Amino acid sequence: MSLNHVRPWRNIYRRESRKIHVGNVPVGGDAPISVQTMTNTLTTDVKATIDQVQRCAEAGADIVRVSTPDEESARALKEIVAESPVPIVADIHFHYKRAIEAAESGAACLRINPGNIGDEKRVKEVIKAARDHNCSIRIGVNAGSLERHLLEKYGEPCPEAMVESGLDHIKILQDNDFHEFKISVKASDVFLSAAAYQALAEATDAPIHLGITEAGGLMSGTIKSAIGLGNLLWMGIGDTLRVSLSADPVEEVKVGYEILKALGLRHRGVNIISCPSCARQGFDVIKTVEALEKRLEHIKTPMSLSIIGCVVNGPGEALMTDVGFTGGGAGSGMVYLAGKQSHKLSNEQMVDHIVEQVEKKAAELDAAALIEAAE
Repeated sequence: MSLNHVRPWRNIYRRESRKIHVGNVPVGGDAPISVQTMTNTLTTDVKATIDQVQRCAEAGADIVRVSTPDEESARALKEIVAESPVPIVADIHFHYKRAIEAAESGAACLRINPGNIGDEKRVKEVIKAARDHNCSIRIGVNAGSLERHLLEKYGEPCPEAMVESGLDHIKILQDNDFHEFKISVKASDVFLSAAAYQALAEATDAPIHLGITEAGGLMSGTIKSAIGLGNLLWMGIGDTLRVSLSADPVEEVKVGYEILKALGLRHRGVNIISCPSCARQGFDVIKTVEALEKRLEHIKTPMSLSIIGCVVNGPGEALMTDVGFTGGGAGSGMVYLAGKQSHKLSNEQMVDHIVEQVEKKAAELDAAALIEAAE
């Protein structure tokens, strides 16, 4: 038995949105919620940027954003795009020419604020470049960089100001008959972000890019993002997401997937269910889980693994996982396969044996999926 099967009380009914494409990745509609991250290397350091993009893609990133602050960076995108296994988004802020150059270099999407890149003529040039080079656009509204007239109107960054900004930018694109866009309304404040996204979701059918911007370090940023994004996703809001952490971009990807996995919205890799450990534990749960997380990073197949230190909850958790181990006595525990007791195993052999069992189960699931796809 697997935790991945659907139960009625676990269903999330996603908001209906238009579907666009970022390169070959669909966003919105019935497409899976995609996970994004952003490089933190100098874009002009092409090798370092490509290396980071590839590491992020290996971790599961569907889309990677790259900053293009100057002409040299925009031109460097051409080589980066050519080597990237995933679509590249060019991050543009004010200079419309950078957007045109990025589109010419093969960017799959341009992250811009149409209202920030100049007069109508310049906006039309960017839209033409996006259309000519099959680029989508992300309208990126941020509470920290709202237009002056909106701050004067509302007095401070607020949900109403952020949504009005977003809708103004949408109108610019729609007036120019451009519809391949998605939109975000990010803030570092969880309440402000959540309220803005909820209002935005009611005001447009555009695909929504979720994010809590400048969320913080690995631990604090993960918690803030899990609360903010998790609640929105639970409400059915969100078509793609980026977790913004002051950490390695690979960690952003991992956290993004963990949020989606916790809500049953995406399944990738091994979902480890483990106890916090206590005096009842029959083995060192914490060290075992740390070792297994590292040893199982290469598994991309969705599956579940329970690691429980004693028999209080262990057998019950193991009934619902693909592979399980429950601590017992005398230096050994019980291995469960497909929810059933299989065999006893010594604690010393546990990690290697569990890795072997998980790899075997993953291969079986992959083979079954191939057969199903062929039929």
